[in-house]
Amino acid sequence: MDEIKKIALVIPSLHAGGMERVMSELLNEFSKDKTLEIHLILYGITREIFYSVPENVTIHKPSFEFKNKYRLFYTLKTLIFLRRQIIKIAPKSILSFGERWNSFVLIACWGLKYPIYVSDRCQPNKSLGKLHNWLRNKLYPKAKGVIAQTEKGKAIFEKMYKHTNIQVIGNPIRQITSEKKIDKENIVLTVGRLIDTKHHDELIRLFVEINDPNWKLIIVGDDALKQKNRSKLERLIKELRAEDKVVLAGSQKEVEPYYLKSKIFAFTSSSEGFPNVIGEAMSAGLPVVAFDCMSGPSDMIANEKNGYLIELFNYESFKKHLQILMSDESLRLKLGLNAAESIQEFTIDEISKKYKKMILE
Repeated sequence: MDEIKKIALVIPSLHAGGMERVMSELLNEFSKDKTLEIHLILYGITREIFYSVPENVTIHKPSFEFKNKYRLFYTLKTLIFLRRQIIKIAPKSILSFGERWNSFVLIACWGLKYPIYVSDRCQPNKSLGKLHNWLRNKLYPKAKGVIAQTEKGKAIFEKMYKHTNIQVIGNPIRQITSEKKIDKENIVLTVGRLIDTKHHDELIRLFVEINDPNWKLIIVGDDALKQKNRSKLERLIKELRAEDKVVLAGSQKEVEPYYLKSKIFAFTSSSEGFPNVIGEAMSAGLPVVAFDCMSGPSDMIANEKNGYLIELFNYESFKKHLQILMSDESLRLKLGLNAAESIQEFTIDEISKKYKKMILE
């Protein structure tokens, strides 16, 4: 009989977010392994659980409410809680998620024998402020291993942390498929929050400049980060007289139908950690045109094989390659088929295997 291995997965909460979704998917995959005893520790301010947790996962949460009025006291109390839970569980390995939170876990476990693996989820060169940057630089080298989401992220982390065990594990990508045939339309799709770094305004301008009356641009996403960009984009569309060409679809609970009925995915973001929407579009068989921004697109897109990687902020090149795809159906189909095939390396099954190999072997 195989030895039962205890592992502790540590995250502030499981609220509705990208990092939390990945953790929940790993929990579900790990829970299928009968040789693992899985413990989930939630230690943040809210400790919310939005995603489903398998019944055979033991959940640990502080019994006390975190009161911001006495922030220092409750931060120390949470540190003590986390340390005591780790000692009580005595795991073979610890996996922590959250660039602002990994340092907290490393401090809580200072001097303990249990190996800690930290996964950094944001754009790798993003500053988190003087305190958090200093903590990461001092504490990450103490971790047993560091997980980067992309190759560019790994290269940056190797310079920042001088760590000898940094590995790349991307996000699991949802597979967007349909059992019934869906007729595709001449739609260029983009999905993302209406924030400045997504540059939806520039995407609208270049799409209108292409001036193909047979195509529409659909933008799925809504305002975020208090930037109120939707009203600005509505004004821009009106100024360009493009009401019949550009659709602001807002936030959608079900994005799959948009992927399945579109023909091209366009992504003008200039700042990413790991853009899941590119992977989802590729799984739906869409060729992607994307800026080769700091982190993410180049790990999924092989230029001219399953899409196009465009030099950052080169909007003329972006427009040119988007127009090529709009006018060439056979090329779209070829790149789209390649995209659907190549993205299979990011299925949850493959990603969970990589995590297990790193933290257990």
